[in-house]
Amino acid sequence: MERTLVIVKPDGVQRGLIGPIITCLERRGLRIVAMKMMQIDEALARRHYAEHEGKPFYPGLISFITSAPVVVMVLEGPDAIEITRATMGATNPAQALPGTIRADYGLDSRRNLIHGSDGPESAQREIALYFTESEILSYQRAIDPWILPNE
Repeated sequence: MERTLVIVKPDGVQRGLIGPIITCLERRGLRIVAMKMMQIDEALARRHYAEHEGKPFYPGLISFITSAPVVVMVLEGPDAIEITRATMGATNPAQALPGTIRADYGLDSRRNLIHGSDGPESAQREIALYFTESEILSYQRAIDPWILPNE
């Protein structure tokens, strides 16, 4: 079972899209195993986006992610990272496939509603930034046998 971190960014929260975004991810069959609403401070934002430090867009990225509350969650499922990223759509909403979160709700690549880990190493690092292991609850759902083989 793979885990990934997802953040409904400030624009998604401010636009009232938390529910529709979560619904898109749950309809794929992904299981939410941790979730909270929070305000990301500058120190946490800098740790989260450390690999982008020094790039021209870095200051704007930090300013944006700290501008309003976000919803942070851990999703679990087979190929959770790949499935989440496919459900999110391309970073630029104009290039995202119809039916993805960014294509359906986004207009601008800087205000693209959602973050998802881009690989297993980043998922592990990002999850640890926002959640302790005791906050993550793996569990079985009654529908899992209909979604996941051998569950």
